[in-house]
Amino acid sequence: MNENLFSSFITPTMMGLPIVILIIMFPTLLFPTPTRLINNRLVSAQQWLAQLILKQMMMMHSPKGRTWALMLISLIMFIGSTNLLGLLPHSFTPTTQLSMNLGMAIPLWAGAVITGFRYKTKASLAHFLPQGTPVPLIPMLVIIETISLFIQPMALAVRLTANITAGHLLMHLIGSAALALISISPTTALITFIILILLTILEFAVALIQAYVFTLLVSLYLHDNT
Repeated sequence: MNENLFSSFITPTMMGLPIVILIIMFPTLLFPTPTRLINNRLVSAQQWLAQLILKQMMMMHSPKGRTWALMLISLIMFIGSTNLLGLLPHSFTPTTQLSMNLGMAIPLWAGAVITGFRYKTKASLAHFLPQGTPVPLIPMLVIIETISLFIQPMALAVRLTANITAGHLLMHLIGSAALALISISPTTALITFIILILLTILEFAVALIQAYVFTLLVSLYLHDNT
């Protein structure tokens, strides 16, 4: 009970050096490159799921937007696998760090916006001023639309960070409560443990949903600019 509530969010180190790079690279081991003529069931299931998600996301995109297919499927696989690995006991979840999520969100958002200004300049500029706007409101609307544009990557990163962090904190609190109640009230401790199991199942779903939402919003930003 004396353990720091936020200790699991501290970047791990080895011999004084941060090992977050190794942790970020670890999920790539879960998706091996197939070398056989006939894949096993695990690789076949991974490829089927990746093709299903990619087909759904690319359905609304133009040929220019479909060039981002490899980037988007790699993004969702990375975030999803990182979130799932973070649910293991005594593990570190990189997606609980706002700096890392901003590092993913800002370049992708900037790439989509720059693509829009390069290939659809008039349409991109038209987003700053809706058609039929009264003349006195033009300066205010331009400022509001500009602010909303620059808030998009921050919203992406904060949404992912908040959802993953909140789930981990809730699991930690309920687990600590169940452990403390064992000697006081075994019945209450059992009920708390059942709640913890249900919450863990929910967190598995949240880990995958947040990866999908993050990638889908990047895909929508790309669709608006291509």
